[in-house]
Amino acid sequence: MLYGDGMSPRRCLVVCSGLLAAALVCVPHLARAGEPTLDRSLSPYFAIDGADDGTVRLPLESTNADVRIAGVIADVVVTQSYRNDGTRAINARYVFPASTRAAVYGLKMTIGKRVIQARIREREAARAEFEEARKAGKTASLLEEHRPNVFSMNVANILPGDHIQVELRYTELLVPTAGVYELVYPTVVGPRYASASTDPAAADNRFVASPYQHEGKDPPYRFGLKVRLAAGMPIQSVESPSHAIRTQFAAGRASAAVELDPSEASGGDRDFVLRYRLSGPELATGLLLYPGGPGGENFFLMMVQPPARPALEAIPAREYVFIVDVSGSMSGFPLDVSKQLMRDLLGRMRPTDRFDVLLFAGGSSLYAERSVEATHTQIDGAIAFIDAQTGGGGTELLPALQRALALPRPAPGVARSFVVITDGYVAEEASMFQHVRDHLGDASVFAFGIGSSVNRHLIDGLARAGQGEPFVALDSAGATEVAARFRAYVESPVLTGVSVAYDGFDVYDAAPAALADVFAERPVVVFGKWRGPARGRITLTGVSGRGRFVNTIDVGSVGADPANHALAQLWARTRIADLSDYSQGDANRDAVVALGLQYNLLTRFTSFIAVDQVVRGDGRAVDVDQPLPLPAGVSDDAVGVESGAEPPLSLVLGLVALALALAGATRRRRRGRGTVGGIA
Repeated sequence: MLYGDGMSPRRCLVVCSGLLAAALVCVPHLARAGEPTLDRSLSPYFAIDGADDGTVRLPLESTNADVRIAGVIADVVVTQSYRNDGTRAINARYVFPASTRAAVYGLKMTIGKRVIQARIREREAARAEFEEARKAGKTASLLEEHRPNVFSMNVANILPGDHIQVELRYTELLVPTAGVYELVYPTVVGPRYASASTDPAAADNRFVASPYQHEGKDPPYRFGLKVRLAAGMPIQSVESPSHAIRTQFAAGRASAAVELDPSEASGGDRDFVLRYRLSGPELATGLLLYPGGPGGENFFLMMVQPPARPALEAIPAREYVFIVDVSGSMSGFPLDVSKQLMRDLLGRMRPTDRFDVLLFAGGSSLYAERSVEATHTQIDGAIAFIDAQTGGGGTELLPALQRALALPRPAPGVARSFVVITDGYVAEEASMFQHVRDHLGDASVFAFGIGSSVNRHLIDGLARAGQGEPFVALDSAGATEVAARFRAYVESPVLTGVSVAYDGFDVYDAAPAALADVFAERPVVVFGKWRGPARGRITLTGVSGRGRFVNTIDVGSVGADPANHALAQLWARTRIADLSDYSQGDANRDAVVALGLQYNLLTRFTSFIAVDQVVRGDGRAVDVDQPLPLPAGVSDDAVGVESGAEPPLSLVLGLVALALALAGATRRRRRGRGTVGGIA
């Protein structure tokens, strides 16, 4: 028997199955008007697991982090080991992340018994020196910054049989929130969606085209991490919500040794997060002094714990605009966490509040054209609106921000907050920071990072630009926790009208220049330099829920300590962040270069270069990009499809079947001409 267009039952079943596959692929994208159906990540799939014609495609053997925490300062040594077991020389390139607050101050390369210390140079000069060494057959390493939290390591002329170690060092400040200290060691750079305005050839964007493994595959290298924690007072608790760890406390619990459980050797596909709490008074209030830094400068760091949040009987009404990422990279686990977060946030709103929801991928859609009252009916409707999403398409966050910030304003007296929920896998961070700064007005922006390895540069930067606070939910349990923190956070400021005064202490180049209101129960941090003797007073004032707040530190009672040498790099890193991390273009290039060269720091415009002057090869090594694992829980949809890349099989089958079905429909129409109703 033949069906309407002459197809057999088997052929009809194939076509129908194909149409279903096409629908499953295309409908989530078509639901958002004008949205392209394919991601533009520029990242090709990479599925080569072994050697090809004598070329090792996976030269990174292991990455290990050794973290030492003394008080509030962490010093981190990262060792990357490269091995060439093939028969051809290779040039390896590896893209990796670091903390957004990291001050990278050192690099060295070890080849056998030879140790080569890297030098800091302007980026173009370092790149030129590296290329010259590569062509001359010399082994060299080049460390470049693409984003404040994305670096690339290039190692030229790794000869067959070589085992090369590259070691980089950075330091960062750990600031507690509500008494909890958190160390985050990012392990993998997630794929980035690149809009049409992204220039893939720009030096800062080259990392976007990094190859990735398919979802669910373990990293092709070993991951190790150890932490030595010297708190200076008893440690109440140590935990990791991301990895299995083993912890040993010293007598008195003033110090602890933490290492990964052996089962985590493949744990380099998600951020390592360590949280600890101290017993008794916190280390959050105090003053650190470092004399005789670079150029004979003196540096200080002041941390003052604000007062506890008072219980409030009357909280002003607020309007919340939730901007939720439903793109391809959010498909599956990240979107499930986002839905849980939204249920927690919406479900606990007060009747006096108003809200709206904007979903975005390649396009965007609104729950309502203007905010609605937080009634049970509206909340249920908004949750159903979000629950219908399955994830797919690009990540056009900037147009979504533009649309949200242009929404009609609430009634006078209603405070406004924008809440961005995303994994942050985009490549145009600076444009978004600038737009938020330019159009914010009297609202705040809060950013929720969702997933095991989010783009913390975007999450931190949006919150910084919007004078809000960043949050990260690693999983569903974390979503419930951060939702509770957010509700407590936005109720009211802990401290307003914050200012700092120096009496008899000759301070200059203090940062930040102006202090914002304090919402979280976390210390106020001020970096700076001083001239002359270390004496006088520093006074921090503000207004809390209990009245005027004053905290005074006697500088003369604090001894300057050469062991606080990290303050020089941390101060310089803070200045660099203000000048370049959250801005576009090269307007402050000269100032950033000067800081990078003076303080030996990696920046957008300065790089580390190490060259072994021994000629070891012929300069004809094969270029190899080390493939990155997809972050845990992220699907292949995050990588998308570009020319030369492997498209998903369901898309291929669906489109082929759709073409066959359309051809069949055309034949039916032709046969139906001249018949009643087109029925033969």
